[in-house]
Amino acid sequence: MLSRIYIKNYILIDELELDLSNGLNIITGETGAGKSILINAIDIAFGGKAANKEVIKTDTDKALIEVTILNKKQDVSALFDEYGIESFGEEIILSREITQTSSRARVNGSLVNQEFLKIFREMFLDIHSQHQTYSFLQPKYHITLLDSYTKNTCGELLETYRAGYDKYKLMLSELEELKNSASKTEDQIEFLRFQVDEIEGTEVNDINEDEKLSNELAVLENVEKLKELTGSSYWSISGDDGSILEGLLQIKQNLSKASGMDNNLEQIESDLISAIDSLKGISSYLRDYSSSLENDEERINYIQERLFLLDKLKRKYGGTLENVIKEGEKLRKELDSIEFSTQNIEELEGKIKEQHSLITNLALKLSEERKKYAQELSSLIVEKLEKLELPKVKFVIDIQPCELNKNGSDKVEFLISTNISEGLKPLAKVASGGEISRVMLAIKTIFAESDNIDTIIFDEIDTGISGKTSQSVADEVKELAKYMQIIMITHQAIIASKSDRHIYVKKTQDDTTNVDISVLEGEQKLNAIAELASGGINEESLSFAKMLIGG
Repeated sequence: MLSRIYIKNYILIDELELDLSNGLNIITGETGAGKSILINAIDIAFGGKAANKEVIKTDTDKALIEVTILNKKQDVSALFDEYGIESFGEEIILSREITQTSSRARVNGSLVNQEFLKIFREMFLDIHSQHQTYSFLQPKYHITLLDSYTKNTCGELLETYRAGYDKYKLMLSELEELKNSASKTEDQIEFLRFQVDEIEGTEVNDINEDEKLSNELAVLENVEKLKELTGSSYWSISGDDGSILEGLLQIKQNLSKASGMDNNLEQIESDLISAIDSLKGISSYLRDYSSSLENDEERINYIQERLFLLDKLKRKYGGTLENVIKEGEKLRKELDSIEFSTQNIEELEGKIKEQHSLITNLALKLSEERKKYAQELSSLIVEKLEKLELPKVKFVIDIQPCELNKNGSDKVEFLISTNISEGLKPLAKVASGGEISRVMLAIKTIFAESDNIDTIIFDEIDTGISGKTSQSVADEVKELAKYMQIIMITHQAIIASKSDRHIYVKKTQDDTTNVDISVLEGEQKLNAIAELASGGINEESLSFAKMLIGG
């Protein structure tokens, strides 16, 4: 359950710290007071989309929403281990910081991504809003709702089917590519084969071969000059008479004697010895290098021809040897695909037929399970709706066959009749606003119970109801609150009177507009319920409020 909410600089809220209770948390306030701000903040904390600049309070840099969760139901150890999150026992702290350009979510201080928040939200929170009500009315969502109800028993079967269906679609795509390749003309195939032979015939494996050959050619074309320069340099360093090394060795002898008289010269002597050793190495290298140089006209001719060929390939296939190699691989793959396309097409068509048969059988099993659970879910919804003052209601989850798709071979639609004289019709075309609210409450109640979820939020689920129906809704919500935490925005006094915690939202406008949120108890709660009941506080409304709370 959500035990505490802290909000700072969010829309019209300066700073708020609010404790929530288990059971039923009711939110009331005047129309336009900002009751949904609290719900939206919770939604954003759990990964909901935040329009950065719009949710940050004017003249502030960032907004912060922090939710403390008391976890007594869910095993989060594997999830926390996967994401490297430290456990604080039953308490989990979820926060979302929103700046002008970005937002960051943390759990117990560790940064988490949207993928984590999606999994985490499904474990702890379900928010039912007006937007979700609209979605529930659309037939395309009904199969998702049914599958959500059956996920504990049919979830693995659905995953197996979807994996098989994805493989089937991929195979169809591969078949189309093969057929497109096979449709090329003989001239196109011959030209492709010429390109592959031209590239592969050069045996280009090194993307830097042209640079290396160009450097080698420069050396071979200047052998005599290089011999002269390096040879004379060698003799200058190590020649018999008057060489640099000979002079340095004489200097070393002098310094050796001098350092015996003044040890401050020892380091200079040491540096000179190092210089002499280094110069000897240079001398040896120059000697060997000069000796190794030879005129090789045959090698020069080979390199020139090779560079000409490589330049030709670069001009045709991308400007660099790296691009030539990549283009060769691409063309080879295309040619192989064409050459083997005919036999591959026949082989793949056979595999596709087998895969289609496999997923068709899985879809049929899935359909059988759906039909079984559709009857069970329909009965539960009717049972709930009868308690919610729809005694003559009929509710059927209609399942009809359709072409194979990612969900199987079923078209699912919710049908309802709220009057005994009326036949079953699509939910969106029959139910009134009050009836829709009750259908949504029934569905969400059943799903919340089966999901073993901690907290469910109802954003104005009581739209369009009054009187005895309000009492039935209040009783149902109160019963549900015995098993989970409920947070609910309501305009109904009867529903508000059932609260375990009554939260009141008020908008104030002085120099700036602010939303104040407070917990009402005792006389304050009584006054709020009286005002909900009659629009004002008087003896009659107070008496009615007392009766509701006492009842």
